[in-house]
Amino acid sequence: MIVAGIRLALMLCLSLITVTPSSGADSSSLLSVLPAGGCAEGWVMDEKPSLFTEETLFDHINGEAELYFPYGFDSLATARYVKKSTSGLEIVADVYRMGSLLDAFGIWSNYRKADIPGCVVGADCFLSSSQMLFYQDRYFVRLQATGTPTPGQDVFLACGRALSRNLPAGKVRPGELELFQVHGVVPKTERYLPRSVLGYPFFRRGMTAEANLNGERAQVFVVFEDSAAAARQAFDRYLASLKEEGRMATLSGKEGWISLEGIDPLYGKVIVEQSGRYLIGAIRLKDAAAAKPVIEALRKRAEIRR
Repeated sequence: MIVAGIRLALMLCLSLITVTPSSGADSSSLLSVLPAGGCAEGWVMDEKPSLFTEETLFDHINGEAELYFPYGFDSLATARYVKKSTSGLEIVADVYRMGSLLDAFGIWSNYRKADIPGCVVGADCFLSSSQMLFYQDRYFVRLQATGTPTPGQDVFLACGRALSRNLPAGKVRPGELELFQVHGVVPKTERYLPRSVLGYPFFRRGMTAEANLNGERAQVFVVFEDSAAAARQAFDRYLASLKEEGRMATLSGKEGWISLEGIDPLYGKVIVEQSGRYLIGAIRLKDAAAAKPVIEALRKRAEIRR
C-alpha cells in the first residue's frame, strides 16, 4: 500500500509538471497576434504561421539575427499572406517580441530613415512602396512585400492595423525620446543603442541623433548610466582612452558637472560632458561653439529626468 501510494504521488507530481505553462507556451501565444483569416481584403494567410526563438531566429533572418539579441529579443511570429487573384504576390508579416518598449523602438530605429513617410499605426511607423514597419508596446512589426505589382499603401495600412489591434493597446513612445526634443536636433534621426554607444564599450547604452549646427551636420548623443558615480567613471575612461591615443583634451566644469573638448581618433572634434547620471556630447564637429547650445539644451532635458 505504501509503495502504491508513493507511485500515485509521483504520477500526480509529473502530471502537474506537464500542465504547468512554460516560456515556450507563452511564446506560442504570440502566434495569435497574426490575423488567421486574412490581414486585408483579398489577402489570406498561406499555410500555418511559424514561431522562432533565440535559438532558431537565424533560420528566418540569417545575417540579421545578431542585431536583435542586444535588444532583448524573445520570440518572433511570422506568416505569409497572399492574394489569390495575383500569383507570386505576397506579404510576409513578422512580429518580434522584444525586451521592452525602448528595445522595440531601438530595433525599429535601426531601419527608420528620416526621408521615408510616416503612418498612423502603432506608436510610430513608416511606410514605403515595399514595406511597412512599426512598433507598439514591446513589439516590433515588419511587413514586407515581394512580387509585382506592389500591394499599395492601403493594403499595408489594413494589414498593419489588423496586427496592431491584436497587440497590447498603446501609442506610448519611450520617454527617453523627450531628451532630444530640442532645437537643432533633426527629427526622425534618433536611435537607441543598448550597448557600446559610438563603439566604446564603456558607453554602455544610450541614444544618438543627427544635429544641424548652423548649417553643418553633426551627431549628438546621450549615454544613460545608473548613477552619477557610474557616469563619471565612464567619462574618466573616455578621457583615458583619448590620452592613450595621444590626444589632448581640455577640461572644464564645476561640482556635479564636468566637460571636455578634444579630438577623437574616430570622430574628430568632440565635446563630452557628464551631468548627473548622463553623459552628453557631440561628435564630428567643425565648430565646437555651435554645438554648445544644443548640448546645454540636452543637459536641461536630462536634469528633468534624473
